[in-house]
Amino acid sequence: MQAAAVDIFPLSGYSIKTKEPQVDKEKSAEARFNKLREDFKAHGQRRSVEMVMVVDDHRHPHVLLLQLGQTFFKLPGGHLQPGESDQDGVNRILSHKFAQEGETREWPVAQMVCQWYRPNFETCLYPYVPPHVTNPKEHKIVYLIQLPRACTFEVPSNYRLIAVPVFELFDSKDSYGQVIASLPQLLSRFKFAVPHEPEEKENSE
Repeated sequence: MQAAAVDIFPLSGYSIKTKEPQVDKEKSAEARFNKLREDFKAHGQRRSVEMVMVVDDHRHPHVLLLQLGQTFFKLPGGHLQPGESDQDGVNRILSHKFAQEGETREWPVAQMVCQWYRPNFETCLYPYVPPHVTNPKEHKIVYLIQLPRACTFEVPSNYRLIAVPVFELFDSKDSYGQVIASLPQLLSRFKFAVPHEPEEKENSE
């Protein structure tokens, strides 16, 4: 069985502009878990997605991460609305984060990378449902996004969008958290390829 092939493109093809800052409504862990309790009571298990975007730099895959401050890194992601499909949610969340105000782009999902479960109203996530848990409070799916050859990312001014080499993420739970630190193993099942630039046709007079 062959690894799934995914095209990635040079980092140099992407540009970054800044836009108005985006501040989380829940500014503390306690506030976030209180909101999770409210959502769980109203709608049941929360569905959320995080997106992995991979680019090539110096012939090595790099993952795009959002950096807030000096030491906090995360994958772009968010909660799905009740009844919203995963792809529609991915388009909405990534457009809100990286497109101009009011613009909705298509962000095609290439593959599902992994799933995580939050058994209780706390920080612990597991890549499985623990045997004693019947109804996890959150189900998070991580998707690999097929980026175009080039585009512009409109990044909120309170964040930085950085490209981190996959080798740096390996065994780096203390720096990046368990989900991001697991990506080198999870992404190893894909065969990343950098397509050649299409040759421009010469205009004949």
